[in-house]
Amino acid sequence: MGCCYSLSSSIGDSEQQTHQNHRGGDPTPLTKFPFSDLNAATNNFSLANIVSEGGEEASDVVYKGRLQNGGLIAVKRFKIMAWPDPKKFAEEAQRVEKLTHKRVVNLIGYCCDGDERLLVAEFMPNDTLAKRLFHQKSQTMEWAMRVKVAYCVAEALDYCSNAGFASYSNLSAYTVLFDQDGDACLSCFGLMKEIKDDQRTTGSVNPQSVIFRFGTVLVELLSGKQIPPSHAPEMIHGKNVIELVDPNLKGKFSTEEAIIVFKLASQCLQYEGIESLNTKDLVTTLETLQTNTIVTVPSNAMLAMTKDKNVPWTQISPLGEACLRMDLTAIQKILVSTEYEDDKEVIELSFEEWTQEVKDLQEVRKHGDQAFLKEDYKTAIDCYSQFIEGRRIVYPSVYARRSLCYLFCNQPERALRDGMLAQEVFSDWPTAFYLQSIALSKLNMITDSADTLKEAALLEAKRQPHEEES
Repeated sequence: MGCCYSLSSSIGDSEQQTHQNHRGGDPTPLTKFPFSDLNAATNNFSLANIVSEGGEEASDVVYKGRLQNGGLIAVKRFKIMAWPDPKKFAEEAQRVEKLTHKRVVNLIGYCCDGDERLLVAEFMPNDTLAKRLFHQKSQTMEWAMRVKVAYCVAEALDYCSNAGFASYSNLSAYTVLFDQDGDACLSCFGLMKEIKDDQRTTGSVNPQSVIFRFGTVLVELLSGKQIPPSHAPEMIHGKNVIELVDPNLKGKFSTEEAIIVFKLASQCLQYEGIESLNTKDLVTTLETLQTNTIVTVPSNAMLAMTKDKNVPWTQISPLGEACLRMDLTAIQKILVSTEYEDDKEVIELSFEEWTQEVKDLQEVRKHGDQAFLKEDYKTAIDCYSQFIEGRRIVYPSVYARRSLCYLFCNQPERALRDGMLAQEVFSDWPTAFYLQSIALSKLNMITDSADTLKEAALLEAKRQPHEEES
């Protein structure tokens, strides 16, 4: 029933691969998905399936989905206010679907069920530029790759502009994706002419704003820092290129190339005073930086891609399931039942435990445990805080319990800090990551929350063989 199921029954694995990888080739017919199929594919739009967010609006959240035939998709869910007319939404989706370029992600379907407005695109398996550049400091993106990314995005924008798509909504490091070969591509979702309330009067969706946004991306590639577009001009004003370049590169970059990128970014970010750049200018300038090194070394080698570490969510622990549901009461029951069992791995009984002062503190902790059991979270916070302040070594479970108490008391910032403190004591403890995930979600840091939750599940998966042996 529904287009999704007919698609899975009529298209084989090899055909489905072609359906999702025709960038630069002939387009395939756009599929109209029923909402029920996309809801199932994303597990009810689960937090665990979030792969990207624009950072500016909740409507910019994109989910990973899996069709019944196993094919992976990316799904963007819009607010109805952005597209009240389903006919116009469908027409715009059909217009975007005609774009076929190796640097632009394919749009493969849409949904207009009732008040729901969703777009479906091929899934890019190697994350966003935002994640690669800002959130993976242990794997610094090489200079050559940064230059290549800039060129690929410029190519995509120029193609779209020539094809009649001069506008792009919210161009950012979150809308630049890496395909299976490690090459940068531009998300097709931003090509939909979504007119927001503030843009009806200001006309901010135009080619000039695309150039300005591209300048922001260039500054981010130079600096390795995430920058709100409004702050990008001040990032480069009065600075030289050496001051701006990402220190994590440790000097391993071409100063001559960096100066060219810096100057181009400066031009893009000027509000007035010079003739506006166009997308062809961007391509022409960055094309000069495509050196032999970039041509001969594959993108996936420069990107240092890691294998996709997927955890089957059907095998997630009860604690993980409770965190997915944001069920604080269920988490409280689990922490009560596990008591302080995990602490044995990191804290050994020492002479300190036998001193009278510490014995008194243990009584305070026990009072906190009793309050925690009775769901008197304010009292539990007071007792745990007294215990933490008086101890040199603190059990990670105490931090975890206080973190959950803070969540119950609607104090997510403090909950996040306790989750991080628990991680400092026990670096590979899944519970610490799970609690951080919930706190991040409460702080509306959705992508970070999803990434942290996945990390928790991975840590649990690694611990299972060890636990089975014991």
